[in-house]
Amino acid sequence: MAPFDPVSALAGGVLIGLASLLLLGGLGRIAGISGILGGALGRPDADTPWRLAFLLGLPAGFVLWAWLRGELPEVHLQTGWPGMLVAGAIVGFGTRLGSGCTSGHGVCGLARLSPRSLVATVIFMLTAAATVFLIRHVIGEGA
Repeated sequence: MAPFDPVSALAGGVLIGLASLLLLGGLGRIAGISGILGGALGRPDADTPWRLAFLLGLPAGFVLWAWLRGELPEVHLQTGWPGMLVAGAIVGFGTRLGSGCTSGHGVCGLARLSPRSLVATVIFMLTAAATVFLIRHVIGEGA
């Protein structure tokens, strides 16, 4: 695992906040990635172009950051593809169940002082902590 880099963490947080602010101020939309992705995968409508542009900006930001730093960050997956697929399915189910994801509730909802987003974010964080405990200390994978 790569050591913690406060510069890249701060830059990422600033860019997420800036993108959310621009989307809210410019189009009046909440930057919830799961909702944007869900809308982009549905029937094309007037919102499809900005949704696709927003989604394409996610990997473009990574490429830009890597280009500015002159190197790609090391990525170490601590589980195989089956684990990744199961984790993705669980996250997708939780996102649908919670009517939003961490970006929509945790970044935008908390910034708007939404009680629903506060509850959702607390549940996300508790579930993440329980999952890490289960995987590392009960199952023993990635310990």
